[in-house]
Amino acid sequence: MSHGSLTLPARLSLLAWDTARPPAGGTAHPAGPVRAGALVDLARRGLLTDVAGVATPADMDSRSGDAVLDGLLELVHESCPHSWRTWVTLRARVTADAVREQFVAGGYLRAEKRRVLGVFPSVEYALERAAAVKVLREETREVLLGPLPAAGIAERDAAVAVLADAAGLLGAKAGERRVEELTERAAASVPALAGIVREVRTAVEASVPVPTPL
Repeated sequence: MSHGSLTLPARLSLLAWDTARPPAGGTAHPAGPVRAGALVDLARRGLLTDVAGVATPADMDSRSGDAVLDGLLELVHESCPHSWRTWVTLRARVTADAVREQFVAGGYLRAEKRRVLGVFPSVEYALERAAAVKVLREETREVLLGPLPAAGIAERDAAVAVLADAAGLLGAKAGERRVEELTERAAASVPALAGIVREVRTAVEASVPVPTPL
């Protein structure tokens, strides 16, 4: 499985891994950016539409064929109407955990059973494909910060870069003009997507913890 074939939430989950220093406990992916990626991916596919600011299933029976995306689509079907911003954090761990299980099945992660205090069973996750994550991170940084005009960037790559920037996953932030150019590029084939990307991007930025001064 190459990262080029991965969904938007899967790419954002991988970008959250620090290949030099994996987080303690193997919890590598913040849930908000991963959920934001899933929302944008479903909107790109025409499976979620915007109705007066509310994320709305376009069809009760349509599916994407991806377990993570279809799990979120089903959750939206079964829930009360919510805005795009609300869905970025509402039960977002469900989507992040589903992506993690896909990675285990696809060989990106290795599940390791542990016992907390020698008694309570627990599972930690170790990154198996650090090289793939490094390449994805470098490519996404180039999209965000490089010289290539937005028009020459793939729409999916632009969407990933915008959301990764909002979450602070790349170690550097782009200027507002570049982010807006990439937002428009992400929506080149689906004009209504630009507003959705802006909404979820704002929610992701708000969900990122502010570092506590030492």
